Amino acid sequence: MNNVFSFARDFGSYAIKGGKMYYSWLLFLGFFILVGSYTAYIQLTEGLIVIGATDQVTLESFFANFVFTAHVAAAAVLVVAPGYFYHRKDLKELAVMGEIIAMVFVATGITFILFHMGRPDRTWHIVPLIGHMNFPNSMLSFDTIVLNVYLVLNMIGVSYILFKKYVGTFHEKQLAIWFKPIVFLAIAWGPLIHIVTAFVLASNARVGMWSTAVLPFAFLSMAGASGPALVVLIFLLTRKFTDLEIGNPAIDLMTDIIAWSLGILMLVFASEFFTLLYPSTEHANSLVYNMFGHKGLNHYVPWFWGTIIALASCFIALLFRRVRHSYDRWLPLVCFVVFFAVLIEKPMILIFPSFSPSPLGEYTEYHVTLIELFNVLFVWALGFFWLTVILKGAIGILTGEVRHHSAPAVSPDGTRGGI
Repeated sequence: MNNVFSFARDFGSYAIKGGKMYYSWLLFLGFFILVGSYTAYIQLTEGLIVIGATDQVTLESFFANFVFTAHVAAAAVLVVAPGYFYHRKDLKELAVMGEIIAMVFVATGITFILFHMGRPDRTWHIVPLIGHMNFPNSMLSFDTIVLNVYLVLNMIGVSYILFKKYVGTFHEKQLAIWFKPIVFLAIAWGPLIHIVTAFVLASNARVGMWSTAVLPFAFLSMAGASGPALVVLIFLLTRKFTDLEIGNPAIDLMTDIIAWSLGILMLVFASEFFTLLYPSTEHANSLVYNMFGHKGLNHYVPWFWGTIIALASCFIALLFRRVRHSYDRWLPLVCFVVFFAVLIEKPMILIFPSFSPSPLGEYTEYHVTLIELFNVLFVWALGFFWLTVILKGAIGILTGEVRHHSAPAVSPDGTRGGI
């Protein structure tokens, strides 16, 4: 127990230490957390009337951002799986960073859902035995299960590995008998959070744009692009500003995953667009509205074409070796664009335009309110704050800078990081 308290103390004290750039980043996030705390209070006291949702567009930006966080949470699977299935030692040593990303973004997604609920104080209604979860009749109950199980699996993996590293007893061949099953279960569980989330949308018969069999595959390909894009950015920043060694092969593998995922995504988009547009029936009305507008309502048109062009351009760019190996210039730019393009796609292509036309033939534009915007920024700032702090502490343990006073400088197997 003393070791646990020592671990928490040393981890926390190292995580909050840094240079001017580190503190500037935390202060930047702190500004949005401070302002967002006030706007969150307004929403929680006055209700969802302060956001832009209407009777026509019932899902707001909170739900759209939640869908995106599920994509990024796939980072753990795409870092851990190659390490175990293909025995990539370089990725095994970095897998704990992927699990931290997954853990934080699943928690961020759950926070978005709390804002989406309007009355998070009534969450107890879905707790088994206390409330009524409505399982298996409700797809939301499946989503609740897969998200929380995935969160717990990653928390177990992260805590166990970092603690073993901290006390200096880590040895890959002497891990607890239950640990590898947890890892493989997390790898298998990762795709479920995208598939079930896609089913939550596809089960809504009211929205024709979501009633497509390719939606889970679109989600998985977007996860394969946006998750590793963030991983690459974090890897590049980590090896530039810390002593943790991250080789080019690990980054190259993540880049290849991004390129393949974008290629599959282009195919999914082309297939869906052809299926809807070629017959030119009323089922294509939502997509046509998104692409070209309707009688002067063209709010989504620039977002649609901008997102599609950005994703297609990034896919073409990653076909060139010169771009993939430009670790200090073009690759970070491509990853940044991929991450934000998939983020923007969620509200501006997937969610908001899909509600038009309504069953009465009405076309509606969604306009995010200022309070809603700052609440979204509040959740993102909170997520990136915890991601930064936890990764900082984890890197200290992986490099050996943070360790128990009785622990050796390196682990018994001669490594310093990962699983």
